[in-house]
Amino acid sequence: MIILGIESSCDETGFALFDPEKGIIGHIVHSQHDVHSKYGGIVPELASRDHVLKLVPLLDDLLIKTKTKLVDINLIAFTNGPGLMGPLLTGAAFAKSLSWSLNVPNIEIDHLEAHIFSAMISEKKLKPPFISLLVSGGHTILSVIKSMDTYTILGKTLDDSAGEVFDKVARHLGLPYPGGPEISKASSRVDFTTYKFPRPMIKSNDFNFSFSGLKTHVTQIINNTNLTVDMISDIAFDFQNAILDVLIHKTLRASQDFHVNNIVIVGGVSANKKLRERFVIEKKESMNIFFPDLEFSTDNGAMIAYMGWIKSKSEIKSTLHIKPVTATNII
Repeated sequence: MIILGIESSCDETGFALFDPEKGIIGHIVHSQHDVHSKYGGIVPELASRDHVLKLVPLLDDLLIKTKTKLVDINLIAFTNGPGLMGPLLTGAAFAKSLSWSLNVPNIEIDHLEAHIFSAMISEKKLKPPFISLLVSGGHTILSVIKSMDTYTILGKTLDDSAGEVFDKVARHLGLPYPGGPEISKASSRVDFTTYKFPRPMIKSNDFNFSFSGLKTHVTQIINNTNLTVDMISDIAFDFQNAILDVLIHKTLRASQDFHVNNIVIVGGVSANKKLRERFVIEKKESMNIFFPDLEFSTDNGAMIAYMGWIKSKSEIKSTLHIKPVTATNII
């Protein structure tokens, strides 16, 4: 059985082929960073147009590289939300049309759910229950994953997501989009700073997050500072640590409080090198930390194809009703 996964929820166009016996046969991702970088954020209309241009060529490239034919595909899995309306409709229409032409079933996949289980693509022994921290440009969600279809959300961001704040502060620092990798790069140039920013809600009794106030505090300082390369690194250093302190503290506390030793960190921000290093260092000895492979941390078709296989074992349900949400890191 070969499953084609299609991801088009935002500004990445991703395809992947998954075989339950062989795993990921191949995958390909096109990023639109060059399209949106001059605007400092995602322009939905431009994102939709770029998906239209890239869907067919990328699929062709993947089939050629994996020596697979269209007629070999048995199931098509596609992202139906959350995400931006235009990109989601583009991907859904493509998936439906291809499904009809090949006379194979298609299945809709929740983008966040696919992220949550993305670490299982490479971590073959990883199974629920586990604590999940999903942290990306649009979401910051802490959950207990009790089984493959039973989840309890412990907390989520009350305002801006961690990834969104990275992007917006980076913009004020004059760093390119996307901001997360640039903040990480700038902060790596120093190992000490005199700045000490707030750690919002780190001592709250719940598992919610709030990063909007931190963003405002840091941007006000930036706006009143004559920025130099060294100053940018100093600010980036403690700004990144402020976010990581909160994410790590609350995630490890959830593991203790709910007696779940396996912890899985997913989403685009999970690619952050310092975040990975600190989780491994600061966890208790009884805890096990898992991350997706770096190539599966950001949006990709592999996680959609893999989730398509998981979902197809119980039922295949598909409509053209996408489930977009209003993203806050767009123009």
